[in-house]
Amino acid sequence: MNLQDQIGALDVGVDQLIQAANAALASRAAVAATPEPTQAAAVTEPETPAVAAAPVHEPVTQVEHVEQAEPAQSAEQAAQEAPAPTPTLEVGRPSPNEITMTIGGQTVSLHPVQVGQLIEELANARASMQPEPPPAIPQGWRFASTKNPMIAVQKQSNGDRLLVMRHTGHGWVPFVFSPDMIVQMYMMLTQR
Repeated sequence: MNLQDQIGALDVGVDQLIQAANAALASRAAVAATPEPTQAAAVTEPETPAVAAAPVHEPVTQVEHVEQAEPAQSAEQAAQEAPAPTPTLEVGRPSPNEITMTIGGQTVSLHPVQVGQLIEELANARASMQPEPPPAIPQGWRFASTKNPMIAVQKQSNGDRLLVMRHTGHGWVPFVFSPDMIVQMYMMLTQR
């Protein structure tokens, strides 16, 4: 699979996550906009539509209507005034070669190639964000290292060197070094 195919597959995965989040927000807005039944209907029906549609992990509250003349209008006003809950991201690992991501109740399953594409896309996006990662290694930083990674080197027209190293978690990670930095790195690596 070439890079363009990988990017296309990642775009599909990201689009699925966005659609899942939008669908969850739309369904929650629809549930919030549903008018509450009157007290007489609540007695005869064992479950109200709001209780049936609510996810199991969210508490459900019923509002008793004091004025029954305009119950639909007050429900609409309450839906407009209440802030929509922010969807949360949940990551699961159902098997060694699969990760699930759930946003707003919608789950997408990602396999190794898709996870790699997501990591690459996120790394590219993060590279342009502020603030930059800290200049020093943070205390307690967790990482997975790759011993003796595969390496590819290319000489650039300006004398810089492109060094690409294959990390088992991040994939191919590129770095560009100026000639001065290459000398410093050589001295650091050969120092006893």
